[in-house]
Amino acid sequence: AAANAATAHALETAAQVSAAHRTIGKLAVNAFIMGGSLTDIEPLLSANGPQDLVDQLTTLDSLGAQNTTALNRYKAAEVVAKAAKIQADNAKLVQQKATEKVAAAKKTADDAQNEQQKEVSRLQKIQDDLMKELMSARKVRTTLEQQRALALLEESQANTATFTPNQAKIWPNLGFQGRSTTRSTEAQRAAAVAFAKKQVEARKPYIWGSEGPNSFDCSGLVYAAYRAAGLGWPNWDRLNSALYSTYTKHVGLDELVPGDLLFYSYKGTISTIHHITIYAGGGMMWEANSKGKGLLYSNVYSIKGLMPFGGRV
Repeated sequence: AAANAATAHALETAAQVSAAHRTIGKLAVNAFIMGGSLTDIEPLLSANGPQDLVDQLTTLDSLGAQNTTALNRYKAAEVVAKAAKIQADNAKLVQQKATEKVAAAKKTADDAQNEQQKEVSRLQKIQDDLMKELMSARKVRTTLEQQRALALLEESQANTATFTPNQAKIWPNLGFQGRSTTRSTEAQRAAAVAFAKKQVEARKPYIWGSEGPNSFDCSGLVYAAYRAAGLGWPNWDRLNSALYSTYTKHVGLDELVPGDLLFYSYKGTISTIHHITIYAGGGMMWEANSKGKGLLYSNVYSIKGLMPFGGRV
């Protein structure tokens, strides 16, 4: 019976030792994995015999529990770290996509702003051009209105002068009769007026010695106007003296009709005739005035210092 008991105890002890060896192996592996040392299990490795080893089992169990806990914590931390990295990577990807969307939206907005600015600039240029044209038109209109206002004033003064007793001294009738008859019809005179009006309104320039079609001087405008109406003058005299004395019938200023000619003289003589115009009616005339002023619609009394005489073609 005692032998059996001893044998059983020996077997139990051997089993405990084997279990302890396995535990020690696990501890050594865990210590290596965790980067530690074998210091904590040295008492077990140096135990004096089975009994001493068995006596250290409590310590062995304690060390095993501690290492198991540490290993579990390490694994849990590793899992958490991996999850955190995945979450951070995902957040970074989301942020990158959001940044790309913001950049794309900004580019779209910038492109739209640039296009809008181009359109604004284009419309501004159109507006500026229209304003320039409008100002130019207003300037021309103002100039004409000023000329007409001045002409009306001068005409009023001239009409007043007509009833002045000494008016004959201002516009003397020196008795130049010219032709006794006229060659033009009312329709031809109207055609000449229409031609002259068209040239003035086209703002064609004054060039001395020119009779059209792109520029005129005073007698050139008269000559071209009646040529357009179907009449002409042989032996054309640029000084207009022959034209006045030979080819027109003298009429008084109060007898003028549209299409009649006005001759302006320094001294009231044929030889000093300096300027010629076409009467438009209403005290106004069409004329090629000068290089500086060009072609004008002006009052018959606007030629300062020169005496006017009327002649009908």
